[in-house]
Amino acid sequence: MSGGDIAIIALVLLAIIVLFAGIKQVPQGYNWTVERFGRYTRTLQPGLNLIVPFFDRIGAKLNRMEQVLDVPSQEIITRDNATCTVDGVAFYQVLDAARAAYEISNLQRAILNITMTNIRTVMGSMDLDNLLSNRDEINSRLLRVVDAATEAWGVKITRIEIKDINPPADLVASMARQMKAEREKRAQILEAEGSRQSAILKAEGEKQAQVLQAEGRREAAFRDAEARERLAEAEAKATALVSEAVSNGDVQALNYFIADKYTQALSQFAHSPNQKILMLPMEATALLGSLGGIAELARAAFSDDGARGGPADTSPRRRGAVPPVGG
Repeated sequence: MSGGDIAIIALVLLAIIVLFAGIKQVPQGYNWTVERFGRYTRTLQPGLNLIVPFFDRIGAKLNRMEQVLDVPSQEIITRDNATCTVDGVAFYQVLDAARAAYEISNLQRAILNITMTNIRTVMGSMDLDNLLSNRDEINSRLLRVVDAATEAWGVKITRIEIKDINPPADLVASMARQMKAEREKRAQILEAEGSRQSAILKAEGEKQAQVLQAEGRREAAFRDAEARERLAEAEAKATALVSEAVSNGDVQALNYFIADKYTQALSQFAHSPNQKILMLPMEATALLGSLGGIAELARAAFSDDGARGGPADTSPRRRGAVPPVGG
């Protein structure tokens, strides 16, 4: 092998070494920065890239995927001087590899410190009750503040979550007693409200029942009065008819009227609920005499009908008489 051949082989090997030195394969999800003589020149994207060997070199390898950063526990003092221990977690993503590599040193440590500082600031401006009940508001405020602070580093803070808020044990016991008293208070209020509603409904029912009973009594009294009025009218009409008949010389009508009243009075005595023995205050023959008057009245009426249907009766009408008392 001549010296020329050796030189050619050496040049080929050198060319291959230079070529491999200039080829850079960037994994998916990463960005590499390229520095020429120590100065940033460009950013390599995922895939196959070429750089100038011996002049360019890889500066920083940045992970573009979303990353999680645990925020360790720390003590904070709330606005009402309560001490609590809190911890959390932060999610971030590198958007600009050059700024993340050259604008800040030790990116993760910087994000962690600024997150812990703002946790103390935000939670220290709130009372303990708000701290325990408004965790979403705390997360939202932390996200806005930390994201604005890290924007210059080419980083996007996607989420910050407070994991645990641990008040002191004596404060937890006091809160438990307060919660128990509050629940007992609400239970007593609900029980009293139920009793009140029950009493109101019961009174309303009794009132409605009394109103209905009064309306029933009024309707019954009205109908009783109407019935007595009709009965009085009938009595008056019957009395007028009897008086007219007596004035015309027909005494049997008066006998019938008296006998009817007599039998009605005896019927009322007989239907009395406490009456077991009926004592007649006068002779029963008076009633028989009255019944005899009724019979005379019937005969006179039939005889009048017969006279209207047959020959005229020229004899004077037999005048009735009030049945003598005692027969």
